[in-house]
Amino acid sequence: MSEAKTEAKPLIEIRGLKKVYTRGDQKISVLTDLDLDVPEGSFEALMGPSGSGKTTLLNIIAGIDPPTGGSVKVKGVDIAKLSESQLANWRSQNVGFIFQSYNLLPVLTAFQNVELPLLLFKLGAAERKRRVETALRLVGLADRMDHYPRMLSGGQEQRVAIARAIVTDPHLIVADEPTGDLDRTSADEILKLLGLLNTQLKKTILMVTHDPEAAACATIIRRLDKGKLKASEEPAAAAH
Repeated sequence: MSEAKTEAKPLIEIRGLKKVYTRGDQKISVLTDLDLDVPEGSFEALMGPSGSGKTTLLNIIAGIDPPTGGSVKVKGVDIAKLSESQLANWRSQNVGFIFQSYNLLPVLTAFQNVELPLLLFKLGAAERKRRVETALRLVGLADRMDHYPRMLSGGQEQRVAIARAIVTDPHLIVADEPTGDLDRTSADEILKLLGLLNTQLKKTILMVTHDPEAAACATIIRRLDKGKLKASEEPAAAAH
């Protein structure tokens, strides 16, 4: 028997995923019997028309939104079976979030915004400082640590958000339209940074985007339509 080709094991394993929202007496099916494997260390883009379920799928994988049915395993843990407190603890240790609108607190400096997730861990002030400075250095903002969000450009704010996402060294980074509010130059810089996090730090990245140029920076493009996944594809442009 010939030896099977070795492939990266799935970080994410989804089987029979369903998501139904109830509005009054109306039930709205968003995701239907969805199966998905995401290999560890991959950079995947989720595309599809508005209302196709992209952000819902991302939020379920990140443990923000519970599924109606099916199993969602991340690194072997079926997160659909965790309690609220267990899920909060799991998210803090395993998932980094990047949002379109940055979600920085305006009254905190870049350093303080990045430090926030670490306050959930039993770390001393010196260790928190080391990790925050490392994360900000990785995103090229070592000289902006004491700046408030209002003193930064949109691209710099998103870099702070990325530093906040990686400061806990999570297994998975989920990004919901991370370049949606940025001009092309800033967007390209953010996409290059995400690519480096994937190739150099081996982070698994799931990115929802409407932008074909952003999707082309991923290694796999997955398309959702009416709650179902179509066949995955490789970007037409070679990985950057």
